[in-house]
Amino acid sequence: MDKQKLLQLINQKLSEKIRNLEKLIAETRASNNDTKSSMGDKYETGREMLQQEINNLQVQLNEVLNQLNFLKTFLIKPCDKAEKGAIVKTEKGLFFISVSLGEITSENQKIICISPESPLAKAIHGKRKNEVFAINNINQKIENIW
Repeated sequence: MDKQKLLQLINQKLSEKIRNLEKLIAETRASNNDTKSSMGDKYETGREMLQQEINNLQVQLNEVLNQLNFLKTFLIKPCDKAEKGAIVKTEKGLFFISVSLGEITSENQKIICISPESPLAKAIHGKRKNEVFAINNINQKIENIW
């Protein structure tokens, strides 16, 4: 499992999300400017809703930027226990303890990117190959760690 390649793929996906969010913010701001009018409260309400949407998009953008910065703290090294930067294989699949990005495909394998703060990452933290952990009252065995 090539962690460098995996991190590059995650960086690309996060960068794409950033571009999309920045574009949405710009488009929403432009439409907010289009609604300026002296027609009264109806337009003020519409402008306020657009401003709330811009704020929501800005929060999402900041989260993705934080994820990108968090990835920059990773040292690419082999791991022998479940920790930040480890790829963990269980009976249920492959998990990369990195950022909360969901499922990605690398080298024809599905890998689920999870945050170190996720319940699964917390349940397996510090565990090693062949150890068993429980999540949602279901026992799973760690088959391998990279």
